[in-house]
Amino acid sequence: MGRKYDLAIFDMDGTLTSVRSSWWYILNELGGDNEEARNAFVNGEIDEKEFMRRDLAQWMKAKPGITMNDVIRMIRNLPLVSGIQETVAMLHYNGIKCAICSGGLSCAAKMIADEFGFDAYLADDLEVDSEGRLTGEGITHVDLRDKGASAKKLMERFGATKERTIAIGDSFGDISMFDVTGMSIAFNPKDMELTGARADHVVFSDNISEILDVIFEVKDGI
Repeated sequence: MGRKYDLAIFDMDGTLTSVRSSWWYILNELGGDNEEARNAFVNGEIDEKEFMRRDLAQWMKAKPGITMNDVIRMIRNLPLVSGIQETVAMLHYNGIKCAICSGGLSCAAKMIADEFGFDAYLADDLEVDSEGRLTGEGITHVDLRDKGASAKKLMERFGATKERTIAIGDSFGDISMFDVTGMSIAFNPKDMELTGARADHVVFSDNISEILDVIFEVKDGI
């Protein structure tokens, strides 16, 4: 079956989901848009905490008193890519743990992890008050500008070395994760940086199980 790995780390937003962001998905459901804030973040004009605040301010304006339960109800309909179950099952069959590492919403990562059997997840949380209402602040567990640090935490947790770890992502935020792992796969990359030297492999497909051919070095006709 090819080279043996111990851990596969997946980005979530745009990789496991068919929409670019779980944050964007909630905002879109509420009739808002975060393109201006996203561009400001990408251009280094604001930090991740401010990016969260601007998104959450729109959520709270569109739905005053919005609660964590409201968010969870909306996130249940988050569109996912095809092939997640098959991919996780095959990786597990070959002794490879699967984890999610994302700057997306933790409730979305938990939902996906629980449904498809991921072994762990790291993602960002929402601060709530004693009544479960959003306060307008996010809780950062994954630094979007240094996802590699979070990937290393997952590698340490599972005792996986760089050479025996795979990273799968789709955007510029995944580059630092690619840099600390032994194999990197850009899945439907949104940023041109990932299609160049930053990713070992590039896979374009509407089914994420196509990455298995790369991981296990499956050849046509074999």
